[in-house]
Amino acid sequence: MKTKLFFTVFLLSIFSVFSQNNDSTLLKEIQKLNDKLDNYQHTFDQVLKNIDDVLWFERVSDVAYIDKVRIATTPRWKPRTPDDRFAGNKLQIYSYVFIPKNINPEKKYPLIVLPHGGVHADFTTYHTHIVREMMAQGYIVVAPEYRGSTGYGKKYYENIDYGGRENDDVLASRDYMLENYSFVDKERVAVVGWSHGGMIALMQILLNPDGYKCAFAGVPVSDLHNRLESHDESYTKYFSADYFIGQTPDENPQEYTRRSPTHYAKNLNKPLLIHTNTNDNDVYVEEVKLMIDSLKYHGKDFEYRIFENSSGGHSFDRIDMKEATDIRFSIYKFLEKHLNPPKPFKNAKAMRKAGYRFD
Repeated sequence: MKTKLFFTVFLLSIFSVFSQNNDSTLLKEIQKLNDKLDNYQHTFDQVLKNIDDVLWFERVSDVAYIDKVRIATTPRWKPRTPDDRFAGNKLQIYSYVFIPKNINPEKKYPLIVLPHGGVHADFTTYHTHIVREMMAQGYIVVAPEYRGSTGYGKKYYENIDYGGRENDDVLASRDYMLENYSFVDKERVAVVGWSHGGMIALMQILLNPDGYKCAFAGVPVSDLHNRLESHDESYTKYFSADYFIGQTPDENPQEYTRRSPTHYAKNLNKPLLIHTNTNDNDVYVEEVKLMIDSLKYHGKDFEYRIFENSSGGHSFDRIDMKEATDIRFSIYKFLEKHLNPPKPFKNAKAMRKAGYRFD
């Protein structure tokens, strides 16, 4: 409906302008209309974000205290303009905080840092059952809306730094929790993510190992050169946009290399679990295998599993079918070994009840 409305307005405007002006003026008017539509899209994203925030309280407030905080992190990777006098100012980002309702504030609890996926996306109630499952085990959860996320306006969106300072935002969210909640155990912190969130999980454990006890990376973006070569040209445009890198991988290969987890495989010194799926239609299994092979090349000790044509493709262990929830159970067992949560699941049936209220 939204797209239809935009298209209708666009065509009517074009017809009106075309009938009154020359080609040069027409092009200028088209650009103005495109800018308007772009701004409208960000406004709609903000509305959708506010609606989904309300849904969080509807879906998990029976088991969790929910908050949304705003914190300062590092400045933009590069100034918007050469004469930007505020280029050194720290960016402000939002993070969701979920705390189990049955905690004892006098005790210590493990923390899970849960970055969302997507090039431009946000943390939504798509994660409802995952958050419920984590709450049931006694984990505290922080979910950062790192720079480039949608739902916060055009400037937030265009602050994207995929593979770069978005990792500062995630680490800042972790640090915020340790500094402001006395019941968070600094010795029991994990980072968990899927897709782009899985890439961030890799970058966190490889570049900031002292901050984490372990990491899980599900279907992780692992190598930007491979990813951009294997996807269509429209995907590259996210990165070569003027407000981001401004160059393609061919024009500046080093910039894309430094944003790829495969480049840092030699750094691994903490427990890591990687999952991938042979029929993943987004982050292809070949890309994840590059990460696995890079870690093996450097003689690293880690765990991984390559699933064969598991239902759900890219989302195979995040959907709600029993096959997916059984896989999530195995992820929680990995985390349990390293984080010792107060209420670990005894079996997959107990996990299913925690996430879905019934078994």
